Amino acid sequence: MTNKTAAADDLKAIIDKLREAVRRRFGATVDIDNIDIATLGGSNRTVLFDLNEGGLRRRLVFRQETYTMSYTPFLSPEQQWPLLQVAFKHGLPVPEPIFKLEAADDLGRGYVVGFVAGDTLPKRLLTDPNFAPAREVFVQQAGDLLARLHAIDISEVSVLDAVRDSIDPIMAQREHYEAYGEPHPVLEYAFRWLEERRPAAPARVFLHGDFRTGNMMVDPQRGLTALLDWECAHIGAPEEEFGWFCMRSWRFGNVDKPAGGFGSRAALFDAYEAAGGRKVDRAAVRWWEIYGLVRWALYNVMQIYGHVHGGRRSPAFAACGRNTAFIEYDLLMTIMGKFD
Repeated sequence: MTNKTAAADDLKAIIDKLREAVRRRFGATVDIDNIDIATLGGSNRTVLFDLNEGGLRRRLVFRQETYTMSYTPFLSPEQQWPLLQVAFKHGLPVPEPIFKLEAADDLGRGYVVGFVAGDTLPKRLLTDPNFAPAREVFVQQAGDLLARLHAIDISEVSVLDAVRDSIDPIMAQREHYEAYGEPHPVLEYAFRWLEERRPAAPARVFLHGDFRTGNMMVDPQRGLTALLDWECAHIGAPEEEFGWFCMRSWRFGNVDKPAGGFGSRAALFDAYEAAGGRKVDRAAVRWWEIYGLVRWALYNVMQIYGHVHGGRRSPAFAACGRNTAFIEYDLLMTIMGKFD
């Protein structure tokens, strides 16, 4: 049997189990069809399908964890699930939670959510003429969404109480760094820079943790339609969310538009405050932007570590070794004030 044939058989088995999982919840007469494998997944598999109930159709999305490292900073699907439920309950633009996998499903860890139309490809969002109307409203929508997210009482997301990033952010990143046993002098310098310039004790709010271009579904006319990928959620400072979003890495060539390649920091902060968000500490945002570059560099170290040592080999993960050097350059230039 070839590897290709084995992979096809494995995928068929997964779809069959998914069909049974759906029937356990919606009845023996329902079926799933119009199946599209959006990603085979390095960490997650994404399967789009129609739930067919006697001719009534609904598009759904199955997210299945396919790889778990022994040491990872990401939330498990079980931890993400209640966060999605809370966000949806508060009317935030997120996919509707449908059901979480259980042991009887024999599919490991994951969940099914409602499908949301739109696009996530950064270059298309930032350059395609069809998305020009979305670009006009995106920064305003992003500021409004973050204000609403940060207003949710953290008692509603108690699953995050034990998340290390919620306790001490620098310590959390140092632990990640030391776990990989790979020396990076630039990151050592950045850790010292961050320690010496910590902002004053911040407000603590519910953070998405990976709020950036590429993690938001965008409709060409309506703009932002869904915030995706909650595996980095934690409790922290509102400015951390802005620092991450405004990093040079997430501008995708539009380096003069720090707010995700769409607009200015000032427009983002004004939209956030106008929607009821706290007054944004602009100096703290810069600190968190530098922190974010350290964090992003370590995510790339994690990926190359998985490629070399973790049994997850692919050209995409191998390229993260080179990406780390690019991020370290951006980090030094940002610290020196050469990059805005």
